[in-house]
Amino acid sequence: MAYFDNAATTFPKPNEVYNFMDEFYRNCAGNAGRGNYSQAMNSAVLTEETRKLILNLFHAPARQVVFTSSATVALNMIIQGVIASALGSEVPLAQRNEVTRVTIGESQDGLLEAMTNEKFTVYISPFEHNAVTRVLNAYKDFITIRILPVSKELDYDFEKMRKDFENETPDFVIASHASNVFGFISPVEEIFSLAKKYGAITLLDMAQTAGLVDIPLASEIFDFAVFAGHKTLYGPTGIGGFLMKKEFALPAILFGGTGFESENQKMPENLPERFEAGTQNILGIAGLNAALKWISKIGVNEFYRQEIKNRATLIDIFKKYDYIDIVGNIDGKDYVGILSILFDSSLGIASDSAGSIFAERGISVRSGLQCAPLAHSFLGTMPAGTVRFSGSWFTTDEEFENLDAVLRYIGDEL
Repeated sequence: MAYFDNAATTFPKPNEVYNFMDEFYRNCAGNAGRGNYSQAMNSAVLTEETRKLILNLFHAPARQVVFTSSATVALNMIIQGVIASALGSEVPLAQRNEVTRVTIGESQDGLLEAMTNEKFTVYISPFEHNAVTRVLNAYKDFITIRILPVSKELDYDFEKMRKDFENETPDFVIASHASNVFGFISPVEEIFSLAKKYGAITLLDMAQTAGLVDIPLASEIFDFAVFAGHKTLYGPTGIGGFLMKKEFALPAILFGGTGFESENQKMPENLPERFEAGTQNILGIAGLNAALKWISKIGVNEFYRQEIKNRATLIDIFKKYDYIDIVGNIDGKDYVGILSILFDSSLGIASDSAGSIFAERGISVRSGLQCAPLAHSFLGTMPAGTVRFSGSWFTTDEEFENLDAVLRYIGDEL
């Protein structure tokens, strides 16, 4: 098998991850924060060590790390929490008929009217994943959603952005660090620096860049930043999370046991417990711990160099075939190692069905919309999407050769 779907989840993982997960789960995997016996204490120590490794990776010692089961859950917790806080509510208000209680002393209709008058405005990049856009869509009756201006040449128009912010003040600005469709890295530091001049809350989605693109999250321009443990951090599935400024009074959207203050029927104010209801995925945390230590030995910049090398190799292969069009690849722009292509219409191969052709010949790719229809609308690749390729630290020359052979077959035989 030649694996080119690392943007979905990296494979393989480092041996250090496999070995430590097995060792830890066999010997130490108690329920962290739920007892004073050795297994529970070992799990708690490992969890806190892993938080520190995350903080070190992002040069942000003063931030709080919260673990979740995925980047999607992390994004939901932050986005719903920020909107609920803006509404003056203690609970998420995604649907009007689900509103059970609000703290500003208004009816449902009054709340909607107040929200409309306040015009809580959210700006997002045109490259956001459904983990962002579907959450915002659930609140569309309560918020205004605007798209940050980007040209087809992938230039953010900061002058227009400034004018947009003047006309409609940004309350919340969300940006994916890199597109999961075609790998473009957005200039998030410039975007958030401008947003902060207007008092916006900022949220960075690092699902495709954590551990790959070095970024100092200690900067005041970053309020929240989300990571996925199983992608460029090379950990297992089922573990993700976010970094946040400790001073943010974000309301909880998940409720349950925390191991202390059990008599209190509200979630505790303590961080991170306020956002970590229930038993944590200690096996996932163990795998992430091993992956972070492995990354620190090699260095983030080395991973990015390999990523760019993989991308260049893919481009060289694709350019050999005149029936392939590389989507969104513009000289002089920054990318991670994700590439999307289209096949010439003469081949009769639709992007959303091309995955099976590759799978039958031992090539793992992602075809279709990749859970990011907004990005495909920007690229003009709706409704079928693209065929996406993404390598990793472990991608071999043989895998590239196998891909080349399959593309040659498609051109000659189909």
